[in-house]
Amino acid sequence: MTHHTRRGFFADVGRGMLLASVGSAVATDLGLAPAWAEEAAGSLTFGKLEPLVALMEETSIDKLQPLLVDRLQSGKSDLATLVAAASLANARKFGGEDYVGFHTLMALAPAYQMTKDLPTERKPLPVLKVLFRNTDHIQKNGGRKGEVLRPVDPAKLPSGRVGGELLRAATRGADMKKAEQIFAALAKGKPIDAYNHLQFIVQDNADVHRVVLAHRAWSLLDLVGAEQAHTMLRESVRYCVKSEQQRIKSKRPVPGIRSLLPKLLEENRLLDKPLGKHKADDDWLAKMVHTIYNSSKAQAAEAVAEALAEGFSPEVIGEAISLAANELELRDRNARVHGASSGVHGSDSANAWRNIARVSNPRNTAASMIVGAYHISNAGKLNKAPYPLADHLAAIETKDPKALLREAEAAIRSNDQGRATAAIHTYGKLGHAAKPVFDLMLRYALSEDGRLHGEKYYVTVREEFATTRPAFRWNHLVGLARATASGFGYSVTDKPGVRAPGYEEACRLLKVKG
Repeated sequence: MTHHTRRGFFADVGRGMLLASVGSAVATDLGLAPAWAEEAAGSLTFGKLEPLVALMEETSIDKLQPLLVDRLQSGKSDLATLVAAASLANARKFGGEDYVGFHTLMALAPAYQMTKDLPTERKPLPVLKVLFRNTDHIQKNGGRKGEVLRPVDPAKLPSGRVGGELLRAATRGADMKKAEQIFAALAKGKPIDAYNHLQFIVQDNADVHRVVLAHRAWSLLDLVGAEQAHTMLRESVRYCVKSEQQRIKSKRPVPGIRSLLPKLLEENRLLDKPLGKHKADDDWLAKMVHTIYNSSKAQAAEAVAEALAEGFSPEVIGEAISLAANELELRDRNARVHGASSGVHGSDSANAWRNIARVSNPRNTAASMIVGAYHISNAGKLNKAPYPLADHLAAIETKDPKALLREAEAAIRSNDQGRATAAIHTYGKLGHAAKPVFDLMLRYALSEDGRLHGEKYYVTVREEFATTRPAFRWNHLVGLARATASGFGYSVTDKPGVRAPGYEEACRLLKVKG
């Protein structure tokens, strides 16, 4: 029990009155916020980061960016620390249950990764853009009021049971309290063990948000610290339980992957032997890509399970899943293919399944590949030919790399997806360097709203390009060119002529060209 002296009591009262008058931003600089933050009974607190986390939740949006730029330029904070604080603020406020909230969280790590591709004076731009989105949405939803994540007591787990199976049973039962308590107990161990247990519920449905949220939360541990693994990963628990509650309420059928996955793991004896390391030639890869995107979900999953049983490396299979997802973007029938399109969602999902597989135990590596293929399959819903079409290519008359980049940029600014993809396809076929293309795409990933997906998709393509063999890797950049041309000038509500909120203010504060 903590005892307060009369003098201490009045000191605390005085601190509270001062905080109420100056706000958390100034209070942080005065060193007052930590004591205040810990007084909120039943709230999560984050140690040394707590003042900055509170600042991200409480600062009015008109004051946020000047305050953050000042902190950066004065050396009070760096970009990594700002992203860490924003991640924890988002987690505490939304807990993986708010659509814009979890999309913003999923953009934080990609925004930080984008800084590595920018010159020094422009590095803060992607981070400031997403931090603006983060605090704006927190403020619109009441600031600190109604925070979702609260302290949770861990369950006492039965011995001899697989933790992931216990978590899955509670999640399928739509029991939020039980699932939270089970995961709290599992998270007392090593973060990677908790992450492996979490995969049992991530694999329980082919849902872009459940897999990307899990992957991005894990990637944020590099910034927030391993000690925050429970906070970051429990967002996925809450998301999955909420999804199950909604499925039951709306009387949707049980996802087919729940019976198919254990069947394929058992039939192909994937739990009885080490995963293989066989590489594949280009013809094998092309056929597997076609099978994954052009078959039924069950057939795609079966093909991958059989390939794993034959000893093909998960990296090769992941490459095929990624390229199949890219085909969804290149063959999409819709006029708008940025944001929540099948291709962008598919590519981000494939990237997440691959990254989860790379750090997971063998059981979850195999399962991630199987569910990843099941997830991407889109038979019968695509154009027969991918972008760029023959007439798009015929209209490109130059082979000069600079002229092709100018052609691509002009096409982006006029929302001409055919011309943009043709210019980048031609540029790649001629063997020109990829960096100028990434620089061009990054410029618009920064300035445009992207319907909440621009940062993730840019980084997805960056990673997949680097891990795809030369014969196929340019397909990823062509897909990014199509999405970029689709998204230029469109806000999250698809209203034309709108730049990303906060972007132009950030440019002014940093004194860089927009």
